[in-house]
Amino acid sequence: QKKIMNNKVIFTNGCFDILHIGHIRLLKYAKSLGNHLIVGLNSDESIKRLKGYDRPFNKLEYRKEVIESIKWVDEVRIFTEDTPYNLIKDLKPDIMVKGGDYTPSTVIGSDICKVEIFNLVGNISTTQILNHVK
Repeated sequence: QKKIMNNKVIFTNGCFDILHIGHIRLLKYAKSLGNHLIVGLNSDESIKRLKGYDRPFNKLEYRKEVIESIKWVDEVRIFTEDTPYNLIKDLKPDIMVKGGDYTPSTVIGSDICKVEIFNLVGNISTTQILNHVK
């Protein structure tokens, strides 16, 4: 992956199974930091390993189409491992953005690029939404 000339490449990643306002604000913030925003998207198999057999609710092709339709997202890359470390290593982004439930030192790939933490929006998370629905 070649860096886009004179532009900052920004990376974030996640399952993006049930999209909520926290996701949208994180993606908007991430795009504000550079010119090209790449979203790493967990494969269905990696989500099952991380979140349990009943996830994801939305299959990969649907999640990918939803993320690609967000105006701040320039590119979506799928990863099948439990973490996007190899993808980050290949892309070598300038900045990686993660939600406020992380600290820079706990972010996978913090040894490769600068990490920006985006504060969580209220108490909104996919897990919280799912617990409410149940």
